[in-house]
Formats: sequence, structure tokens, C-alpha cells
Amino acid sequence: MNFGPDYVRAIAPYQGGKPISEVAREFGLDEATIVKLASNENPLGLPESARQAMLVALAELARYPDSNGFDLKGTISKKFSVPTDWVTLGNGSNDILELAARALVAPGQAVVYSEFSFAVYPLATQAVGAKAIVVPAANYGHDLDAMRAAITNETRLVFVANPNNPTGTFIAAEKIHSFIQSVPSSVVVVLDEAYTEYLSDAQRYDSLQWVAQYPNLIVSRSFSKAYGLAGLRVGFGIAQPALTDLLNRLRQPFNVNSLAQAAAIAALNDAAYLKKSAEVNAQGYQQITSAFDIMKIEYLPSSGNFVLFRAGQDDGAGARVNLALLKKGIIVRPVGNYGLPQWLRVSIGLPEENTAFLTALQSILA
Repeated sequence: MNFGPDYVRAIAPYQGGKPISEVAREFGLDEATIVKLASNENPLGLPESARQAMLVALAELARYPDSNGFDLKGTISKKFSVPTDWVTLGNGSNDILELAARALVAPGQAVVYSEFSFAVYPLATQAVGAKAIVVPAANYGHDLDAMRAAITNETRLVFVANPNNPTGTFIAAEKIHSFIQSVPSSVVVVLDEAYTEYLSDAQRYDSLQWVAQYPNLIVSRSFSKAYGLAGLRVGFGIAQPALTDLLNRLRQPFNVNSLAQAAAIAALNDAAYLKKSAEVNAQGYQQITSAFDIMKIEYLPSSGNFVLFRAGQDDGAGARVNLALLKKGIIVRPVGNYGLPQWLRVSIGLPEENTAFLTALQSILA
């Protein structure tokens, strides 16, 4: 007997990067020797400021969290100069993406997103029984003109990632702004900025100012990357109150726990940690891509904390090189499920982690 609607049974569950413990068991390796560069985590680890904030919050763990996240919303409001009623808290930024689909799209309606974009977009679309309009990528990134042309009367939601995961491609501010201007007011644009803290000064723009202009815009952000809180699952969305009201009607009342709220407040105020995260990432990017240039490995320029590289010319290359790296205790991310079977994505780690990855890869390709 089949339970549930067909569109739910058709969903392929999200698969994260392999945990260190699983690789150790599978290949008989010492966990201490394994290098995980699969999930775009911050190699600096948890900010000390967040650790101290959580120690204080421990005393109140017998009580429910603040359902409305008053202090965290207030900190977000102050840091980004937005009203508190523009803020929706999420259990990770993927929670914001899923809330948007549930709140705005009915079965049979359409969602537009790009080929080679974040795996949660199709999952969120399928989960509500909507029709996915997947627009072919241009140079592995978003073709905004084609995405605009793909919008029909059925379309209710458009996902745009900037920078994009897993390709790392970046869209200049003026192009995104022009796109948002062109989208019908009945269609909501979700601008997914999970990696925005890694942008260079030349690339940086303030999308939150656009929210005041466009009632159909949601900007989503994450604490999982540059802020180092991936295990706590905290994200947020910024939109005008008409949209945040809808999202909060569906949001689970305690979707961000007490420790996560305390840690996120501390991390937002920890400018030194954020600066170091960006510096370590920029240095690591240079280390990895310089080695790729020497090894003549094709890669895509990335504006995130990861690099997508071609492991070989045949469609089995990604899986083959990934397995060889696992046997050497190096965990990267296969992207065959994105339609990129020749490629692998490597997160940027600490210098010694990057060196271990490059050494292993060189020996495998040799």
C-alpha cells in the first residue's frame, strides 16, 4: 500500500556530506586523521563568543525557548538596519526556503529556479506538489533573462542563489536588481544569500535595502557558514510584514532553540571572528586554486567557501575520484545529483586541511 500523495513519494531525500564517523567505520580509518571538506562548514570551528553565550544559556534549558526570538530579532534588526517585523527566524536558512514554498505555492502552481542550484529548491517545490520550472544554466550560473522568460501565470515563487551553491557563481548587484524589478508583483523572489559574507568588497551590495522597495522579495541568510554555527541550525529571512506574517503562520513555534538563539546573537556581534573567517577563506581559495592551476585541473571561479572542480572527462569521474579520496580519509562532496557527474565540490579548509586534500588528489590523478 502506498501512503501519501505521489509527489511526496517522488522526492529523493536530501543527502548531506558524509560524517567523519561514517567514513572511519566504512574504510577502517582513524577519525583523527580524516579531513572533512564536504559541507561548506567553517574550518575555524565555533566562535568562542558563541560558546560562552551558550554556557550562560544552559541554565535555562528546562524552559522553552523564546518562541518569537525577541533578542535575536532585535540583534538582527540593529545589525542590518531593518525593522524587527521584517525578520523571520528559521531552523537554518533552508527552513526559510521551505516556509516560502509552503506559504506561497499551491499544488499545481509553479516555481522557477536555475539548473545547478541548491538541492533544497526542488525538494521544497515537490513537497507542496508544485511544478518545477528548471531553467538551463548559463556558464554554470543563473541565466536571469531566461528565468524571467520562464515565469508564467502559474508561477508563484522564484529562487535565486547568490553566490550559488554548488557552482560558486556570482551575479552582480545591478543584474539581480533589474531582475527583481522585472518580476510581476504577484510572484515572490527568494534571494538566497547563505554565502554573502564571503563576497569581496568589490562584489558586495545591500540587498536588504531592496526589501523596502519590493513587497515580493524575501532575502534569506544563514549562520551555518561564515558565522560557524552549522550544528545549531539558525537562519533568518528578511521581507516586508505581509510576507513575514505568512511565514510565521507556518513556522514551528520553537523552531530555533535557546542555545542557537544565544549563540547567534553572540556571533552577530563578533566582528573579529567574521573578519578572520573571510580572511582564512580567501587565503584557502588562493591555495587550492593555485594548485589546481599547476595541476591543470578545471575549476569554476567561486564566490563562496568552496570550489567546484572537474575530476575527469567521463561521467564516472566524480564518483571514482570521490571514492579514492575517501579511502585516503578526505571527504569532499559528489555533485552527480545536481547533474554534474564529472565534478566534485571541495570546501575550503584550514591550510593543513587544504594541503592534505591537494596531496591526496594529486596522487590519485597521477
